[in-house]
Amino acid sequence: MDSEGCPDVRAASDTDAQRERRMRAVFSANARPLYYFLLKLTHGQRELAEDLVQETMLRAWRRLPELPEDPELIRRWLFVAARYVAIDVARARSVRPAEVYGMDVRCAPAPAGEFDELLDRFTLADALRKLSPEHRTVLVELYYGDASTAEAAARIGIPAGTVRSRSFYALRAARNILGDVEALAC
Repeated sequence: MDSEGCPDVRAASDTDAQRERRMRAVFSANARPLYYFLLKLTHGQRELAEDLVQETMLRAWRRLPELPEDPELIRRWLFVAARYVAIDVARARSVRPAEVYGMDVRCAPAPAGEFDELLDRFTLADALRKLSPEHRTVLVELYYGDASTAEAAARIGIPAGTVRSRSFYALRAARNILGDVEALAC
């Protein structure tokens, strides 16, 4: 405190600077060996080992005034603290469910069932209604009527080349319609 009874700001900042210098020295002397120790404990999981080093150093920062001055004793304290940190993390992970990455399960296919088949039929019928009458007629003849290109051409009364052309464009249009429906569902 200064002569007026106010806290001395300069003395506090000197103490903070000293703590920071000491912590930097502790970190630079021990971080690499601590990382390799934790890398072995985590079975080669680099990111986890880095996180554990940070947590250990954070604990050291919080207890910096209590740490001994001898570098060997500090190193022992850090390795013991790192081991406890690793044990705590392992226990916490063992009680949590496993994390699943990758697939968006909202769009995952459901097991086949009567409801799914019915839904597929309604979706396909809706897609067929959205096609032009010429495209719909060709697809119905080819796929529902189980006709060959020549048979469909004879039934509809158009050339076989036109049946092939219309079926190509009809399938492409149906895929676009069904793709839009699937995109809306996800």
